[in-house]
Amino acid sequence: MATESSEGEEEGKITGWSQHLIVDDDLREMGKKAAWSVSSCKPGNGVFSLRDDNLDSFWQSDGAQPHLVNIQFQKKVKLQLVVLYVDFKLDESYTPSKISIHAGDGFHNLKEIKTVELLKPTGWVYLSLSGNDPRETFVNTFMLQIAVLSNHLNGRDTHVRQIKVYGPRPNPIPHQPFQFTSREFITYSSVR
Repeated sequence: MATESSEGEEEGKITGWSQHLIVDDDLREMGKKAAWSVSSCKPGNGVFSLRDDNLDSFWQSDGAQPHLVNIQFQKKVKLQLVVLYVDFKLDESYTPSKISIHAGDGFHNLKEIKTVELLKPTGWVYLSLSGNDPRETFVNTFMLQIAVLSNHLNGRDTHVRQIKVYGPRPNPIPHQPFQFTSREFITYSSVR
């Protein structure tokens, strides 16, 4: 369905998307723990529109490309998935066609971890942050930056309707290498 690149080596093209947001139960939304900012916006279409859970509202950039969304956390977090809602049918030339994702400790040391190309997307677009190595299932970072490098039909400004950021759900029992699923096992999992 989608081919993606890691470490900026080659670009991936995403041709599949979903009308309904479907995320595994072992992931949790991490965006509420972050400070969000954008490089520019039109009045009334700012960063709040990215997080309001309303698919009719959108962030609209206002200025030169690349258009940036900065997601900063107070402590280092594990991130596994970025999900964007974009709509080519409604937004046409405002729809992103090439997106780059960077991670790091702050603005001073961001490193590109993924670049993808979107082909007329309408719906939720899933961007996995896992690396080529099967053991690299997440990115451990203080900051994530999403850069819209170009739009469809050579559009200047961009529309992004929603962004969700997901990380692995923490183990409910600290220092436990595996998770119990039944209440009885959880009850007797530690010695008092």
